[in-house]
Amino acid sequence: MQASYYISKFFSKGSARTLAAKKNVAGSFLVKIFSMAISFIIVPITINYINPTQYGIWLTLTSMVGWVSLFDVGLTQGLRNKFAEAKAKHDINLARIFVSTTYFYISILFITVWIILLIVNSFVDWSSIINVPIVMDSEIRMLTSIIITYFCLQFIFQVVKTILIADQKPAVASFIDLTGQFASLVIIWILTLFTEGSLILLGLGIGVFPVIVLVIANVYLFSTTYNDVVPSIKLVHKEYRNQLMGLGLKFFVLQLAAMIQYSSSLFLIARYFTPDDVTAYNIAFKYFLMLQGIYMIFLSPLWSSSTDAYFSGDYDWIIKAVKKYLLILVPFVLLGLLMLLFSNQFYDLWLGKDVVEIDFRISFLCFVFFTLGMFASIFVNVINGIGALRVQFYVSVVTSIGFIVLSLVFILVFDLGVWSIILASIISNVYGYLFAPIQLYKILVVRKTDSVWFK
Repeated sequence: MQASYYISKFFSKGSARTLAAKKNVAGSFLVKIFSMAISFIIVPITINYINPTQYGIWLTLTSMVGWVSLFDVGLTQGLRNKFAEAKAKHDINLARIFVSTTYFYISILFITVWIILLIVNSFVDWSSIINVPIVMDSEIRMLTSIIITYFCLQFIFQVVKTILIADQKPAVASFIDLTGQFASLVIIWILTLFTEGSLILLGLGIGVFPVIVLVIANVYLFSTTYNDVVPSIKLVHKEYRNQLMGLGLKFFVLQLAAMIQYSSSLFLIARYFTPDDVTAYNIAFKYFLMLQGIYMIFLSPLWSSSTDAYFSGDYDWIIKAVKKYLLILVPFVLLGLLMLLFSNQFYDLWLGKDVVEIDFRISFLCFVFFTLGMFASIFVNVINGIGALRVQFYVSVVTSIGFIVLSLVFILVFDLGVWSIILASIISNVYGYLFAPIQLYKILVVRKTDSVWFK
């Protein structure tokens, strides 16, 4: 009885913005627990269905095809800020125009990209690019076509998730992802029962059903909750596209920098080492990603809440929120240390003893990478919500190039091994843990609006 009283009090205390954040954190937490469970279950099932080498090939191809996400040229990220800004100003018609314009141009872009990439894929010599036997070339080409198709479809239909996040409902967006994940898990489990290991069937199983879930979510949400912003071809305006892309192009470069690090990491490992090393790297990465994933549950409302607070002039709310998130970070760092200490035991329990051999240095650097990333994400989310992206834009251009250079130097000159890739990532993420805190201080405390930090 007493516990229910305190729970009720917790969810009824604070401003409307704070209450919305609390409810979404609680909802996202429950969804994320199930999502992480599925992610952990699906890895050993997938590796056992094919093998560690084929799994490494799968990871490399999906990371490389993942570059198609860049073709949205920042439209969805621009929508996230513009939709939240329009809602904060209670301009529903403007919000609908932004939604309609985003859907139209995203569809045009990704249908075009899909056609071009399918044509290019038919001429690519995959066996030499990712260091696999030539006999697998036709199979890999077919698998790549499948991955390209469902990636492009996902990027068209997942605009609805951007709307949910912008509307401070990240828990609902996460639930859509969870449903797609669960469908993929069921399909892969069925494949293990009735078929021999096949990369083609794996690609279909993982790709088709999440797209179906997204289509259903679009139909349902635009028929109910968001029927007032349902996309319409009549509301597509070029000038609003330019507004979305004006902000979105900056997000595009930031997204490009992140893609360079993750996608290039797997490609560089496959190119200079082996597909087995890709699997080992990805396993450690996924293990510590779980830590950041839980933290991001708490952090997820901050971006859109900061947009609302900033354009409402409530700077004090943002400062208090940042302090709270820094306190919340402390137990996550301690938990990360425990995860590091018992990482080898967990890998054996998770995948089976000696299925995949993982260098402890990879685990240690993954811990450092995600700890710094969680710290940086507090400041970066607020700055993204405010839209002051110029400093981040220029630093990211330099550091994304720096990541490639450092990785190649570590591999080819110093012969440091697979773990050098994540070391290069840590060094390259200097904006988040050094420049972003300074920038946010300048914006919220110093408030010299003609400064470059505000732009």
